Amino acid sequence: MSELKSLEWRHGKVRYIDQTRLPLEERYVETDDEAVIARAIKGLEIRGAPLIGIAAAYAVVLAANKLHADHPSETVASLDKVINVLAGTRPTAVNLFWALDRQRNVIERTKELGIASIQQELLTEAIRIHDEDSATCDRIGEHGAAVVPNAANILTHCNTGSLATGGIGTALGIVRVCWERHTLRHVYIDETRPLFQGARLTAWELQKDRIPFTLITDNTAGFLMQQGLVNVVLVGADRIAANGDVANKVGTYSLAVLARHHAIPMFVAAPSSSIDFSMRNGKEIPIEQRGGREVSEPFGTAIAPGETEVYSPAFDITPSEFVTAIITEAGVLRPPFAESIAGLRRSKSL
Repeated sequence: MSELKSLEWRHGKVRYIDQTRLPLEERYVETDDEAVIARAIKGLEIRGAPLIGIAAAYAVVLAANKLHADHPSETVASLDKVINVLAGTRPTAVNLFWALDRQRNVIERTKELGIASIQQELLTEAIRIHDEDSATCDRIGEHGAAVVPNAANILTHCNTGSLATGGIGTALGIVRVCWERHTLRHVYIDETRPLFQGARLTAWELQKDRIPFTLITDNTAGFLMQQGLVNVVLVGADRIAANGDVANKVGTYSLAVLARHHAIPMFVAAPSSSIDFSMRNGKEIPIEQRGGREVSEPFGTAIAPGETEVYSPAFDITPSEFVTAIITEAGVLRPPFAESIAGLRRSKSL
């Protein structure tokens, strides 16, 4: 099983892999500056819905560690500014706001106890968020491996492994557990344009784990299904609405439509923290728009005429009727998702 630590707390600093350098360079950054973390999240050096929540939680700790005043209102105001900056980095992944809300609650609960107590409690909460996500990934892996068919040929999209989480991953965590149990035959990886997270990151992780895989262009997925080479589509999620609609890396919806046409199960793997109960359906989920140069000039090389107009959403919405099941740490949710998600909320008091 992967022992990769894409992000960790070390001696008062955050150490993380700069994912924009992969796979050519495994570069680690160590910082005690919350502004560096905010820029890293926005610039995709740190990415993946669970991981950006973890990183943001630690960033609040870094900000608190710089404070010396014990006046509660000043402390709260200073940290609130930092939290607002972090919240503005990526709009779609709900884990970011979930983690920041947990740190807000810590600040509110401890603001009268003095700065030393605030600092310690914020660090304790950030570590708890990190540890919880690692355990969550393990449980998602177990639940997912139980529903993925034997001799699985899995098609996955983007990156959902240790680079995106605090543990073995969500969808990629399931892949890892299936490989350990000898129920996995092969993995097909969408390159995942325009930033190639599949080609750069997922392939890098699976190569490290010596799990057999084949990289394909995004446009090859349908032909692969037509040939009967895929029997499971397995993806992650950045936000899931209360009705089961899924926001995930752009291209996921296309895979879902193709999978439905070819009668292939479409599984979504995500922690329950990715479920946004305030969003009734996918139409309410904000979709991040990325800069056009990521499409027209990948890695600084122009592939389109100058001043070409580009539409580049980072995510798309897959309607719940295209999803076979949502695999969480609490179990496997089945349609009708409005009911199963509501039941999950009641059971966990979320």
